[in-house]
Amino acid sequence: MSGLPDRKEAQVKRLLEGPYPPVPTGLAAGAAARGDRLLRRRRALRMFGWAVLFAAAVAFVVWASLTRPWLTPPSGISPPLQGW
Repeated sequence: MSGLPDRKEAQVKRLLEGPYPPVPTGLAAGAAARGDRLLRRRRALRMFGWAVLFAAAVAFVVWASLTRPWLTPPSGISPPLQGW
């Protein structure tokens, strides 16, 4: 079992020393462009989310100011007259 780590270590050393495979010429530019697109999409989604949240808050404030849900509704029955 002691020979197993030595064999793996030798394989790793060969991989690190050996000839490196050729990298496609447009790989870095393509990766940068894709990353830029992802960042722009994420930023646009975040802005859209904040806009929806702001619109919902404005709609709630307008609804609350028009309907005034914190007030008790007027009673349909008037209190009895006393003292006349």
